[in-house]
Amino acid sequence: MEKVLKNILASGTLLLTLATFSSCSDYLDKTPDSDVSEEEAFKNFNNFQGFVEEMYNCIPHKETMYWNTTFNWGEDEMYNSNSNYHVAKVMDDGNFRAYFTCWGGNLSYLYGSNTKHSSTDRFDHHIWNDAFYCIRKCNLGLENIDLLTEANQEQKDAIKGELLFFRAWWHEELMIYLGGIPYVDKVLNDGEKFTLPRPTFQECAKRAAEDFGEAAKYLPNNWDKSAAGAATKGANELRITKATALAYQGKMLLWAASPLAENGPQLGGGNTFKYNTELATQAAEVLGQSIALIESGQTPYKLAEYLYGKASDPTENQPNDLFNHTKSESSSTNYSDIFYTVSDGWRQPGTCEAMLRGTPFGINDARWGFATVWGPQDNSLCYGSEIRMPTANYVDYAYGTKDGYLIMDEKGNYTEHFDPAHPFKDRDNRFYHDIVFDGEKYIQSGDDGVYKDLVYCTLYSGGIMRDAVKGSVTGYFQQKLVPHQYNQKDDWGSYGKAFSCYLPYLRVADVYLMYAEAGSAASGCQSSTYKASTCDKTAADAINVLHKRAGVADIPGEYLSGEAFMNYVRHERACELSFEGFRFNDLQRWLLLTEKPYTLKKAANFTRVTSEADVQKNPAEAEVSGYNTDQVILERNYITKHYWFPFKDSEVYLYGDFPQNPGW
Repeated sequence: MEKVLKNILASGTLLLTLATFSSCSDYLDKTPDSDVSEEEAFKNFNNFQGFVEEMYNCIPHKETMYWNTTFNWGEDEMYNSNSNYHVAKVMDDGNFRAYFTCWGGNLSYLYGSNTKHSSTDRFDHHIWNDAFYCIRKCNLGLENIDLLTEANQEQKDAIKGELLFFRAWWHEELMIYLGGIPYVDKVLNDGEKFTLPRPTFQECAKRAAEDFGEAAKYLPNNWDKSAAGAATKGANELRITKATALAYQGKMLLWAASPLAENGPQLGGGNTFKYNTELATQAAEVLGQSIALIESGQTPYKLAEYLYGKASDPTENQPNDLFNHTKSESSSTNYSDIFYTVSDGWRQPGTCEAMLRGTPFGINDARWGFATVWGPQDNSLCYGSEIRMPTANYVDYAYGTKDGYLIMDEKGNYTEHFDPAHPFKDRDNRFYHDIVFDGEKYIQSGDDGVYKDLVYCTLYSGGIMRDAVKGSVTGYFQQKLVPHQYNQKDDWGSYGKAFSCYLPYLRVADVYLMYAEAGSAASGCQSSTYKASTCDKTAADAINVLHKRAGVADIPGEYLSGEAFMNYVRHERACELSFEGFRFNDLQRWLLLTEKPYTLKKAANFTRVTSEADVQKNPAEAEVSGYNTDQVILERNYITKHYWFPFKDSEVYLYGDFPQNPGW
């Protein structure tokens, strides 16, 4: 066969080239009309790996793929009025077509009008546009794998594993928003009539799980310790491993087992605990296998440490040290490094915990549209005019107490474990790390000029930082992804600070969370003691691993039986994965997207009782009066059609077996 391939042969060291931000000319200097025969593209490991690596390059950056982008589409985030044109705001109004219509579709990482597959420009990659290109590449590579003659068996296996993984992954990224899609597992030639049937989401997810599972058979545990990765040793941290493939296989099985896939879109939330127990059991087995590989040290991954200030133990972390993200000298890996790096030579975030990332595209990207939107904008303190802030109801739902108790239940009611007179006291350590609250010292360097009123947070009702345009309408800011020092005075946004952001698509903590959920679901949502044969941990143990890392007590006994445990797991996902772009899909698959309180976005209102001076000394201990989250800022009126995004109309009129999603 002599079919030619255009612009797909790349250097086998692309990941090394991009990761170090050196010249990409070897990858991009091919002329538009250059042709490379399959015999050349696939004959040796170096060439074939270059063919595969373009797919790493195609992975969109959720946080910086445009001047401004959004990816938190649940009830977790609110926007100031200057952000009203964003995808998220239009989606709040029920128009899910926004993902391909807002600004010509360029404000969503799902769809774009300017995709260029080989580009290393952050603007040029989107899930929809790159997916079918990469799926075709996977099928083309798999059909030609036997042409790889100049390679040992381990190298050939690694290539096959990557191709199988990416074929499944690009399908997975589409189906979690669009539902079941035709699963393309062969090369579709030009002019060939496209007649593949459209399966259900559950059928499609099971098919993707098969590919992920097959990929795991071929991928190495650690590329640096394999013959396949020998030539690029030390530059393999972005490459797909066996544990990553297993985690995604488990994810697809869990998603296939979840209430939406099992029961179909519906209102009322009555089936929110009705999982497919057989598929959930399979998911737990596979996720347990991934955890076992990680914990045995066979992979490059582990949980990042949660040590701040002078702490050598997470239970010693102090609120101020956590708030300032002051890394402990005893910490070799750090939780904050998962999301951003500073003064570290533009090193890509992710550290030891990220299991799937795309390649970095450039430097100082975070400055333009991402790092500038998380704090007060008086006198452009945080460089811009747009603000994204956590909703108060989400903050209190997600972040419980340091003793492991929930302060808000799944109905949106406060529990007996909440002290309304001291709402910021003795909270889960992740609250102090992730959330900016009243009284905290926002500007560390201080200021007696134009920013003098912004040095300390005034987030009580009527406070300066509660301005509807330039402050927080909810009573909180978020700093998990970008710390509060990224402002004009503390100057973490200066070029010399080399501030870099990235959101991984998968990290180790999520594997534990999925294992816990799968274990509960496998028991019919009746037990926390389920243990897969592949792992030495129960479902509850998996949550306690994350608690121990953060210095939080083990799950209290009142949450360890029946549906209470599944509810607890869902709270834990909201806390640990907060603001990383997963909340919408969780509410969706749990059949809670249409249900109160998850359709509400609320503000916190309260009055300070403690004096200003004492609040500034210890804001976590501050006493307030009248704390409540009764004020509804926005209510989303979703119906069953909102459980799946619509396709573009031009995509669903191609043939009869490809219908539009119901209601669109």
